[in-house]
Amino acid sequence: MDWSLRELRFFVTVAETVSFTEAAARLHVSQAAVSRTIAGLEKTVGDKLLWRVPRGCELTSTGLQVLPQARKVLAEADRFTGFLASRHHVLRLGYAWAALGRHTAQLQRIWAERHESVELELVRHNSPTAGLAEGLCDVAIVRKQVDEKRFDSVVVGLERRLVAFASDDPRWSRRRMLSMAEIAERTVIIDPRVGTTSARLWSGADHAPQFIESSDVDTWLDAIAAGRGVGTTSEATAHHHPRPGVTYRPIKDGPRIPVRLAWWRDNRLSGLAELVDTVTRLYAQP
Repeated sequence: MDWSLRELRFFVTVAETVSFTEAAARLHVSQAAVSRTIAGLEKTVGDKLLWRVPRGCELTSTGLQVLPQARKVLAEADRFTGFLASRHHVLRLGYAWAALGRHTAQLQRIWAERHESVELELVRHNSPTAGLAEGLCDVAIVRKQVDEKRFDSVVVGLERRLVAFASDDPRWSRRRMLSMAEIAERTVIIDPRVGTTSARLWSGADHAPQFIESSDVDTWLDAIAAGRGVGTTSEATAHHHPRPGVTYRPIKDGPRIPVRLAWWRDNRLSGLAELVDTVTRLYAQP
């Protein structure tokens, strides 16, 4: 099929104005140019799209079918054009679960004050690279190792590991701190794709817990609130996802979780150095 965005734009404009003359005025071309362009699209489609009537024109049955599809294509084209225009002025920061926890809002405020030319946009995507591999962000907040052949990364801070459990848990509801050995006695709910909890945390212990898998932070929290198990996570999750019915407590011997910023090796990003510096300074605060 040999059609063009120009043909679709002309067709949608004629359909909306119900007039070749008015469409030509809106598109700043001659009426003859509009007629030729519509004729070219009709040749590609293989059917008439518009009937001329005394008061202008009206859509044929084929035109009625083509119009919503043409609008979708033009909307996607406009979004792509907007992306190309803004990609050097917007730094998209991806995260899977909890962004930067208590530092998230502070980063956004600092960035808005100091970087008027580059907007910082947070993007949530539940994948191992928080949307980086999928092209949904420019820089990703990750708490696991990334593929060093594809991505560069730097550790910007360390976070405490917490345990999450149902607030009415009869065994732990009054506890202020727990241990890895105590957690090993329970069923632990994990997200194996993006989470930081696995059997490796108990590799040197007498036994490891039983595990239940979840698909994202919301299902993880729902299962914990329902008492199906407990979870371990970074302290950022407690700040980013407070949930009625779920209590977070520190794990006294839980290993710290490194927080990384990752980006494509071959991508030179405007504002990257400033972002790394700002986040590192935030995590260095007491």
